[in-house]
Amino acid sequence: MRTVQFAEFGGPEVLRTVDADTPAPGPGQAAIDVAYTGVNFADLKARAEGYRVPGLPFVPGLEVSGRVRALGAGVTGLAVGQEVTALTAGGAYAEVAVADAATVFPVPAGIGLRTAATLPTVLPTAHALLHEVGRLRAGETVLVQGAAGGVGTVLGQLAKAAGARALGVVSSPAKARYARQYGYDEVFVGDFAAGARAATGGRGVDLALDPVGGETFRASLDALATFGRLVSYGNASAAEPWRVGQAELFPGTRSVAGFSILTLAKEDPGALRALAERAFRLVADGTVTLPVTAEFALEEAARAHALLGGRTTTGKLLLRVGQD
Repeated sequence: MRTVQFAEFGGPEVLRTVDADTPAPGPGQAAIDVAYTGVNFADLKARAEGYRVPGLPFVPGLEVSGRVRALGAGVTGLAVGQEVTALTAGGAYAEVAVADAATVFPVPAGIGLRTAATLPTVLPTAHALLHEVGRLRAGETVLVQGAAGGVGTVLGQLAKAAGARALGVVSSPAKARYARQYGYDEVFVGDFAAGARAATGGRGVDLALDPVGGETFRASLDALATFGRLVSYGNASAAEPWRVGQAELFPGTRSVAGFSILTLAKEDPGALRALAERAFRLVADGTVTLPVTAEFALEEAARAHALLGGRTTTGKLLLRVGQD
């Protein structure tokens, strides 16, 4: 089978299309004939920095859509030939991917395999950030970094559906125009501290969601209102890990939490499954849409990485692998 892998860390050019043996599922796993693979920022960090890479060579990729090819011992609730979407622990840049059955989900009715490939990471992450971790309530205000990205596009829509006000932060006017189409009431380009305060009459935001870290994390913390919550779910800036204590949290009785969908999948797949099912229903009923804004052939993975790494993209990027 064809697969894309890297044997050293570096830029997009280290990605190579190679022939590899087709993997077979182990106990509790499913093998999937891949139709589409999602491209995520975590894939870029794996390639460039070794993020969650257990050894080289490594096949990146965290999410796929396709059809069940084979089932390992002990798997129930899935059938060969069934259309599914799955969260993987790497290995998704391939014609066949293997995933734990607990993170393989039937494609919701009315959704095609192309759209299904956008679901496994983005939808559960966005839902968890707002509701399970962020505890968003109607009438509150949420501040979202990266409002034009895959997760950000969903967060604006979910916040609107929850009766909340959504403020977004992006890096360009073009991204601001895009984000306003997906539930955001106001969008700031670059600096957001003064704008967030002004937009809330000086009180600050109730919930801030940060995948960037570093100075953005600190500015988001400062933007919180009394009883405000900040949820960190990434470190795109590659800054030193954040540290907060009494001096930062006691004034205003603020709180900080974290979320990682990959950690949740490893430590509590049952919780992830319940979360994903709640999130997927919002796509099936039309509450949320996640546009695919760029699509590449599998062997063009380096182009997809270069585009995503340029920080000019909006929405979701996919690799087209097999038949949909």
